[in-house]
Amino acid sequence: MLISAKQSIPTIAKKMAFSSLALALMCVMGLALAHLTQAQNSPQDFLAAHNAARAQVGVGPMTWDPSVEAFARNYANQRIIANCQLAHSGGPYGENIFGGSGAEFTATDAVNSWVGEKQDYNYDTNTCASGKECRHYTQVVWRNSVRLGCARVKCNSGAIFITCNYDPRGNINGQKPY
Repeated sequence: MLISAKQSIPTIAKKMAFSSLALALMCVMGLALAHLTQAQNSPQDFLAAHNAARAQVGVGPMTWDPSVEAFARNYANQRIIANCQLAHSGGPYGENIFGGSGAEFTATDAVNSWVGEKQDYNYDTNTCASGKECRHYTQVVWRNSVRLGCARVKCNSGAIFITCNYDPRGNINGQKPY
């Protein structure tokens, strides 16, 4: 803030009060945005997106499982250091992973990307279209996967990494998801 020798003390005080108010408002707005981002990545957000896709094909809802979430959180935290490189954990659960940069991707963005593979899945033949991926989708709607745990982290590179784990795992060869 620039203050000239000609300004009176009340004028200086008003400018300082305005600057403090502006700074306080910026802090409040930043916290609100941080809360909004966090609110878009809650267990309920992950569950709602999964359960909406499952309901479309007549599969019952999943429930949130703290043990599965702990596994997902531990693995996601490892990906922070690896700058969000997409690699599966190799763990005991079914797993979908999502990553991206340039946006604050949310739980819903990740699940919608997996569910978007539905168009490449042929239920009658239980196969993906030639050259396409659909196993993320089939894991989301796998009828026997009933417990879910997910985690979202922002990596050192600024990219977002999201993982969801499913218990019991799906995508069993020779079986249809529903």
